[in-house]
Amino acid sequence: MRIKNALPLPLRIAGPVLVGLLLAFVLLPVVVVTIASFNEKAIISFPPESYSLTWFARVFSYPDFRDGFRASLIVTGWSSFIALVIGTCLSIAVKRLEFWGKQTLLAILHSPLVVPHFTLGLGLLILVSQASINRSYDVVILCHVMLVLPFVLKSVYVSMENLDARFEQAAASLGASPLKVLFTITIPLLAPGLFGGWLFAAIMSFSEFTASLFVTTQATQTLPVAMYNYVREFADPTLAALSVVYIAVTATVLAFANYFLGLGKILNIEEGH
Repeated sequence: MRIKNALPLPLRIAGPVLVGLLLAFVLLPVVVVTIASFNEKAIISFPPESYSLTWFARVFSYPDFRDGFRASLIVTGWSSFIALVIGTCLSIAVKRLEFWGKQTLLAILHSPLVVPHFTLGLGLLILVSQASINRSYDVVILCHVMLVLPFVLKSVYVSMENLDARFEQAAASLGASPLKVLFTITIPLLAPGLFGGWLFAAIMSFSEFTASLFVTTQATQTLPVAMYNYVREFADPTLAALSVVYIAVTATVLAFANYFLGLGKILNIEEGH
């Protein structure tokens, strides 16, 4: 408190002002898109002269959006599940085992975080083309698994770091087999980290556009790719309306996650996970 009072008045004012400017910088585009989505005219303008829900109705009636949403659900569901299984196994192995090349393996597994997504998408496109493999859902799912796996690895590994090994040791001392300890003690204790990794993998997969643009076809195009193709042909506020729907759905999912589990535990920033 003394330090705060000792600060000059301009510095005490600058802090809240800076925070307010940062919040405005982040939230202003969302506010503009939300208001523009209610524009009655078939053109994106701000502020709208009149308001309508026409473009929200078009979001749910446009065939490519429906197909893209279905494709995104398929790709997101499988890629997040596969990444969760692989990421959990790798995190446990890396944490519990010592082997040659451990750090190199971790660097390779985390490389999608620093490699541009278009590079991964283009590289995978070249590989499947050379192998004469059709760009089916399998290819799209593989691409997304590569992209979201680091998020699962990070989440589960941090949970492993905070895991109290005494619970596992107690179960083992009572005669539980290593496999039973894993499924009855370790996995339940890692549940917040597992859910957090899966949640962010699902969100990242559902939102992925750059790599998906290279590996999808008309039959497998995800919702972000369908949105890109739409904006190449139309300039109406439909995409603004779709963005509002997406923001609302994401906020709802995070609100439920926070209510039932707590984002602090999911993000591994609270004790007791």
